[in-house]
Amino acid sequence: ELHFGRTAERLHVSTARVSQTIKRIERRVGVPLFERTSRQVALTPVGQRLFDDVRPAFQQIEDGIARAVAAGRGIDGVLRVGFVGTAVGQFVIEVSDLFHGRHPECEVQITESRYADGTSLLHGDQIDVLLVGAPSLEPEVAEGPILFREQPVLAVSSRHPFARRESVSVEDLARDRVLRPREFSDEVDALVVPHTTPGGLPVPRGLTFGTIQEMLALIGAGKGIFVVPAHAPRYDSRPDVTYVPIHDGRPFEWRLVWLASAESARVRAFTQAAADYVRLHPDPLAGP
Repeated sequence: ELHFGRTAERLHVSTARVSQTIKRIERRVGVPLFERTSRQVALTPVGQRLFDDVRPAFQQIEDGIARAVAAGRGIDGVLRVGFVGTAVGQFVIEVSDLFHGRHPECEVQITESRYADGTSLLHGDQIDVLLVGAPSLEPEVAEGPILFREQPVLAVSSRHPFARRESVSVEDLARDRVLRPREFSDEVDALVVPHTTPGGLPVPRGLTFGTIQEMLALIGAGKGIFVVPAHAPRYDSRPDVTYVPIHDGRPFEWRLVWLASAESARVRAFTQAAADYVRLHPDPLAGP
């Protein structure tokens, strides 16, 4: 986590405490481990080497503690995990491998959800936990901590005027029809694409879709536009679709959700495994 504030939140300490700890380690090593500017924090070459060297040992400690806890709690049986999209599917698989290494008596079953029916799978008892990119508005759905954030990009037809631009703004969303996930309520739909721009212009809605491939086919045919996470160009590349960064868009915030009434030791352990995986992988969608 290359962010002092978020690191402090995860460790439940102050930002000053994190800075002091890093300074003590740097004095012991004798060289800076981080490059700090007003806009970002990055590892130095020595810092990256130290991170790579200690990560396996740290992971062994984490796994050992988790296995001991699992032995005491008896984490076994089956855990059913849902996701939407290729990139986050790979993330779920990596987290599942980490979880299973800690809890070998518990089987993980992975299910790809249609774009709009994720929480319905929870309510229908088809999955136990789901990875989503926005907060749930349902009071009966519990949420884990934010695992990682992604900037939004706008998916447009490669023939669209926006395709020639380096970036667009939220105001630009009012200039075309935005596709709508089938079965999304107005409230949930607005979490992905606002109904009005910051300047007060309405953002018109267009055709509906149920799957990512349906969405891409409609966009490629020039039937509308849609806001997707920044990983989309890497995993959902098509010659007829162009992805344009939204420079002032609200980021996607990925977290695990589950029914509060069905929370279990398995769900809590999987949530912990996801948090541990993200802590050890600065780019959690890049794979192992």
